[in-house]
Amino acid sequence: MAGAPEIILDECDFMVTAEGVQRLDGAAREQILFQAQTMAGEALRVLGIAAKPDITLETAECGMTFLGLAGMIDPPRPEAKAAIAVCADAGIRPVMITGDHTVTAEAVARELGLLNNGGRVVTGAELEDMPDEQLQHEVENISVYAHVSPAHKLRSVTAWLARGHVAAMTGDGVNDAPALKKADIGVAMGITGTDVTREAAAMTLADDNFASIVAAVEEGRGVFGNIKKYLMYLLSSNIGEIGLLAGSALLGLPLPLTAVQIWYVNLATGGLPALALSIDPPEKDLMKRKPRKGIFTRPMVTLMLLSGIWSTLINLGLFSWAINSGRSTAEAMTMTFISLVLIQFFNAYSFRSDRHSVLNKPFANKWLNIAVSWEIILLILIVYLPFLHKAFSTYALPLNDWLIVGRLAATIEPVLELAKLLERKG
Repeated sequence: MAGAPEIILDECDFMVTAEGVQRLDGAAREQILFQAQTMAGEALRVLGIAAKPDITLETAECGMTFLGLAGMIDPPRPEAKAAIAVCADAGIRPVMITGDHTVTAEAVARELGLLNNGGRVVTGAELEDMPDEQLQHEVENISVYAHVSPAHKLRSVTAWLARGHVAAMTGDGVNDAPALKKADIGVAMGITGTDVTREAAAMTLADDNFASIVAAVEEGRGVFGNIKKYLMYLLSSNIGEIGLLAGSALLGLPLPLTAVQIWYVNLATGGLPALALSIDPPEKDLMKRKPRKGIFTRPMVTLMLLSGIWSTLINLGLFSWAINSGRSTAEAMTMTFISLVLIQFFNAYSFRSDRHSVLNKPFANKWLNIAVSWEIILLILIVYLPFLHKAFSTYALPLNDWLIVGRLAATIEPVLELAKLLERKG
């Protein structure tokens, strides 16, 4: 018979020694339990082994002879420790829940770095005596649940959710299904997991590897970040366009853009460049940021509004100055039209990050480079091909006008860079 050493010893009256079978006394029991603790402290799963001759069903669990201890090691995967370190940087709190002996679980947890943040170890027996209210109060300080049953997973998940956290739970057995269902994200093991577990889970690990979960989080953050870039770019562009048209009306100026020009601005800036931002390479420090609730974060809203307002002021001022400088309405409208488009192209590069400088690998997104280059070529054709002048109400600008427009449009970059700098220091 094999089982937990303390349980097996309770059923033993004898032990095998070098001198033969002897009676098992209190001192020997203490020595065996001490050895079992020592082995467990080396991250071994320890089993006590006993036997009994002429065993029957009625006498199976008494009067046995203790044969010895067996230690089995189930080492963590090499990549698990690194994945847990990444979680710590990313603001994700990994918690270990296991049926292993407390000493074994603690040894494994220390090897993985789970107890580096001062978390403590709780046993299944302690959980049984702990009311739900107390568990909710202490759950954030518990890093390891040892010697527990699958039912205790559900209590742990419930406690984390009650504290307002987003909880993910892994499992492979039928008894894990309620906890997986309760968690925000249930993760089933694809190799060792049961059909019931996979049905209850929201995600299945094909390789049963914790590091794959961390990789999935990184991929998800990259997708989420690109959605933010896409929205920030489009919304700031719309704010700038609305501000320009509304400001012109309030100041009693002529309409700065025709309907076709507005259509083209939306097509040129909201088309290929926006799509290129949606597949932007992920930022390098993505897994060093804390989780954020909601998509409209303070840096995003700040840059979006600042860009839209600055675009409004620049284009409104440019159009008013061009009209009052003796230029024709067609020339003033063309200058404003080009300025609006160029500002939004500058925005596309700035909005690749809401915190890092645009000078940090500015051309890393090759698809954005291609998209902007293509749109600039089309813009030049619209301005200089005579047969397009009537359709787009454009004017063939002299070089001096291009220099004025380019310099004004480029002012958006230092403004956004200053805002990012203040946000980083804040």
